[in-house]
Parts: sequence; C-alpha cells; structure tokens
Amino acid sequence: MRTGKLIKIIAYLILAGFVLRFITGVHLPAVIVAFVLLLVLLLTSSNKKNGKKEEQLPSLTKTKEEHYSKLGMTDQEIDFFRDTMNTTKKQIVKLQENMNASTKLRAIDLRNDTLRVSKALFKELVKEPKKLHLANHFLYTHLPNLVDLTSKYLEIDDHEIKNKQTYEKLEESAQIIDQVSKLIKKDYEQFVADDLDDLDIEISVAKNSLKRDNEHSETQE
Repeated sequence: MRTGKLIKIIAYLILAGFVLRFITGVHLPAVIVAFVLLLVLLLTSSNKKNGKKEEQLPSLTKTKEEHYSKLGMTDQEIDFFRDTMNTTKKQIVKLQENMNASTKLRAIDLRNDTLRVSKALFKELVKEPKKLHLANHFLYTHLPNLVDLTSKYLEIDDHEIKNKQTYEKLEESAQIIDQVSKLIKKDYEQFVADDLDDLDIEISVAKNSLKRDNEHSETQE
C-alpha cells in the first residue's frame, strides 16, 4: 500500500475517533489505538496474501515478457499461461520424486521415457505458449492423474504388512500407470506433429530444388 494512501486512512481513522468519542463517550486514545490495530491487521493480512502469491508464481523476467509480447498475448493470457505452467512444473517435479522412489516405477519411466517426454513437452509449451490448448489432455488430465496414481502407489507400497490383495492392487496400479505414461508420450507426439509436417514440406521443397539445380547443370554440360 502506498504511503499517501496510508496517511489518508490514518487521518480518517483519527477523525472517526473524534466523532465516536462525542457520540459514545469512549476515550479518544483507546478508539485510535483500536482503529490503528485494525489497520495493522489488515495490512499484515494483505502482505501475507501477496507473499503467498509471489511464492507460488516466480517473477516475470524481461526476456519472457518480450517473448509473450511478440506473440501478441494479452495480460490475462500471460497470467493464465504462467499460472498453468507453474502448476505443471510442480507436478513434473513431484512425478520425478515418485518415479525415483520405487524400482517398479523407475522401470515404467525407463520403458516409456515418461519424465523425459513430460519435460520435453513442457519446454515446447514454453517456446510456443499460444499452443497451450493443444496440450489440454497432458496438462489437465494425464499428468495430474499420473502424479496421483504414483503417489497412491507409493503409499500402498510403503505398507509394512502386505497381503495378496495388496500385491494385486499394486500390480493393477502399475499397469494403469504404464498406460497413462503411454498416453503422455502420445500427447507429446501429437503436439509436435505439426512441426514434423512442416519439416517434411521443407525437405520436399529442398529435394525439388536440388533436382532442378542438378538437371540445369547437366543441361549446361
């Protein structure tokens, strides 16, 4: 809160203290102290909220701001994108912790490149934020589900005493985790499909150009 605004608020509180003193007979200093304490509490609460917000979302760098500006993104789009990516980053970090905490989960990760693919898709989104909608399944379904599934798997696997039902449930969970990991790989492949198509077109154009150049050279000879 700005200093000027704070001074105005204190002035209003003092004035209110005088008015209340004449109306209610309450002693002035006590009224002022009560109001000032209330103001301090409000300011402290506001600072705590702001602190939490800053903790959750890193500050926007000049480079990133220029990047978003060049893409023509509005302030609302930038805020939404940054908030989404901040959440996604935390989920990937949690998924990595979970995958590394179990031999079975590490095997699933190695088989499907789950962490590597998730990080690669995250990087692609950072480069092309306007394509956020193309990663909806990854961002809002597959990745969050995989984090929840692996967390639950570890919780059950940590049981000191396991019976037949426990092992069956762990095996079922591992199969589902493997399937969702495959879906994340598909999410990445679909996201970069346009880039591969563009590359095919460029290769085709380059080949045709080389063919024409070679034919022209042979004619001159």
